[in-house]
Amino acid sequence: MTRRIGILQQKGGVGKTTNTINVAGALAARGLDVLAVDMDPQGYLTHRLGFEDAYLSEPPSLYDALNAPTEHAVGDLVVEHAEFDLLPANVDMFALEQDLIASGMRPRLRLDRILDGATAWDVILVDAPPSLGPLNDNVALATGSLLVPVEADESSRLALNHLLRQLDTLEANYDVHVDIIGVIVSNVSYPLDNEQKDNIEWFSERFEDHVPVWIVRSRAAIKRAVKDGSSVFGDTDEESDMSDVYAEIAEEIDNG
Repeated sequence: MTRRIGILQQKGGVGKTTNTINVAGALAARGLDVLAVDMDPQGYLTHRLGFEDAYLSEPPSLYDALNAPTEHAVGDLVVEHAEFDLLPANVDMFALEQDLIASGMRPRLRLDRILDGATAWDVILVDAPPSLGPLNDNVALATGSLLVPVEADESSRLALNHLLRQLDTLEANYDVHVDIIGVIVSNVSYPLDNEQKDNIEWFSERFEDHVPVWIVRSRAAIKRAVKDGSSVFGDTDEESDMSDVYAEIAEEIDNG
């Protein structure tokens, strides 16, 4: 059975795309077939993985599938990356958010309908856009399980509280349950200053009794791998001590 997981946080700059690439790479390194889905109209995941042409391509694209979920098969829209597959974003998706808002509540289930036919993969990871709105709602409702990237700062704590309230609203309106299966504190620089210490403690106290809280340190090797269009598990001569953290996340997903 295909496992679906959203990597979701409405605050920008918290490492959603970097974490998506490296969690996907870690899962692939375990021998799993992985599909990464880029739901961000800005297409950062698509660009980072080297598929600029797909982002600018003519229809059909993910935009068309989200407008007419029953008319497009996921397999026809997927491109192959060296480590995993990608359902790329498309520039036309900038018009999608307003279209979905104007259409009411049911369009928030369109991604779910698209992924119902995506059974060829063991795990589907969905990289969500940095905003609270119908695209993020689609990700939460289609996956039901979320990894939440944050940074060790006050603004991430505030954004996380907003996200929790949004999930409460979705659960009430759609009679579903959306699980947070882990929190990834990204871009942590050592030695820790007082702000980072306080915020890491807050995330740990808030979540650690319920779900794992992983710490991903800021590493040049991660940045270089992503710049080269791969995870730290890809074809690279450079190792990172953060590979173990991403391997732990992949193990948690695989065994979940």
